[in-house]
Amino acid sequence: MATRMSMAELELLEAPAENTQRVAVLDRPGKLTLSYARVPEPGDGEVRIRIKYVGVCGSDVEAYRGTRRPEFLSLPARLGHEVAGVIDRVGPNVAGVAVGDRVACRYVWGAFAEYIVCKPFNVKVLPPHFPMKEASLIEVLPGVIHAAELSEIDASRTVLITGQGVSGLVLTQVLALYSPKALVVTDLKEENLRLARKYGATHACRVPTADTPTMDVLGEDFPDGFDVVVPCLLEGDGMVDALDCCATGARLVMYGCIGVCRKPFDFFKVHRKRVEIYSTEPRRDIDMRRFFDEGVRLVLDGLVNTGEMITHIVPLAEIDRAFALRDGAAGDDSIHVLVDCESPG
Repeated sequence: MATRMSMAELELLEAPAENTQRVAVLDRPGKLTLSYARVPEPGDGEVRIRIKYVGVCGSDVEAYRGTRRPEFLSLPARLGHEVAGVIDRVGPNVAGVAVGDRVACRYVWGAFAEYIVCKPFNVKVLPPHFPMKEASLIEVLPGVIHAAELSEIDASRTVLITGQGVSGLVLTQVLALYSPKALVVTDLKEENLRLARKYGATHACRVPTADTPTMDVLGEDFPDGFDVVVPCLLEGDGMVDALDCCATGARLVMYGCIGVCRKPFDFFKVHRKRVEIYSTEPRRDIDMRRFFDEGVRLVLDGLVNTGEMITHIVPLAEIDRAFALRDGAAGDDSIHVLVDCESPG
């Protein structure tokens, strides 16, 4: 149930006019511009969200780099789906949610803007006291919780997460609750690894380069590989490395690495190692809603921290700078970048 965009909303305008909003547009890889579009009106069974914050997700970065086509859209495209906002208008035949409700959103698109419309299915109402800047990352929790369930972790299993970016750090917090024998994480950045240790990783290891085989770093301590491997990187090539990290009979749970894979993937190795590969996107809408509820509860109970990894908040008017920060090299200090869609900045 993705966001509906009307033709009027998709029609871009050269200048602001009555009842228009600012929207960010990806004209081509590496080129984002601020334009204008009509403010959408909610239809039957829909609500309108006044957007406060949107997180720059890895999938947005891939579209920005040109390594992954924007989902459901061709260029020019509108990106953004990690949303925190407030319901400001309700269409006919909507029950339950109301104007003024603070919400996190999921399965919405084109949210680097001031308004979107969607179904109540796409929103999760949050308590009034919940900090808005910490709400957008709730969007990743349904997939994270599903990954945890698919992993079937218990105290006998060794677990590896490759990558401790935004989603990787959330994964570490959730998988630690399953009490694995070892929870091993890797990343390029020391600050991300510091947070991972705080969040429950038993081993947090820096890999010197993105191309360094993980087992070159971990093989001495874990020569047989890992019972559960969860790649949490952007590039599809990470699946080749993840397979090499699998023990015989392992589960390879694809939270990340769904981008383009340029290296040959050895399916015979999958067969020989008896590895099971899982995709983490919930198959049924009812499961997504259940995971959404569970994710909010984990945050409200203080078991998952979605605020500590926020390193930058950038106004919508500087959307290009937000992406430049999120797309930075390993030496920068950015982890999670939020776009403030209300700031006139």
